[in-house]
Amino acid sequence: MAKVSKRIKFLRAYSMGIGAVDLATAVGELKSLDSKLPKGVKPCRFDQSVELAVRLGVDPKQADQLVRGSIVLPNGIGKTQRVVVFAQGDNVAAAEAAGADEVGGKELADRIKAGWLDFDVTIATPDMMGVVGPLGRVLGPRGLMPSPKAGTVTQDVVRAVQEYKAGKVEFRVDAGGNVHCVVGKLSFTEEQLTENVSALLKMIQSLKPTAAKGVYVRGVALSATMSPGISVTF
Repeated sequence: MAKVSKRIKFLRAYSMGIGAVDLATAVGELKSLDSKLPKGVKPCRFDQSVELAVRLGVDPKQADQLVRGSIVLPNGIGKTQRVVVFAQGDNVAAAEAAGADEVGGKELADRIKAGWLDFDVTIATPDMMGVVGPLGRVLGPRGLMPSPKAGTVTQDVVRAVQEYKAGKVEFRVDAGGNVHCVVGKLSFTEEQLTENVSALLKMIQSLKPTAAKGVYVRGVALSATMSPGISVTF
């Protein structure tokens, strides 16, 4: 069992004492957590990513209750995503001009099969899915498989590349009925984080499956890479 640091022990107890609070308060508390540490306990030294977790009242085993989507957050996510594109013909030059990090076809697929996975997003034109399809076993478990629903299987590669470079993120409900998604960095202002979280929550709310019964959003929490979650009222 991994040893829990004094910092995490203290912050867990502190965050539990906060209880469930409104979004603005949760953002403020998350950003100021390390300032609450007692003397002698070292704070986190890097700019942590901030993640939103939403527990939904859906049954992910039912195809008509899957919640999945993508969104360009108002203030990005604080990092430049590495984007690869499967394309041919004129789309190759178009994708490169839009900022894609790698563009190719079978040779790119062979690199991935050989173990190269140094990227965050995979985009493909529809005519390249014959090449991309066999990569499902590699890309699927890592959330990197192109999908029409996420907008990563598209003929408009320029728009897709530009959106992901600008901070577009994908999300999908997991087997436990939860959605996890990065919404920025701890160095973002409170306003920036609040705007990003609000936009994502609004998007998730709009995707409520008609087959879902009862309470849809059952829990919301905001956390950072090395910080415990804070419950958010919704």
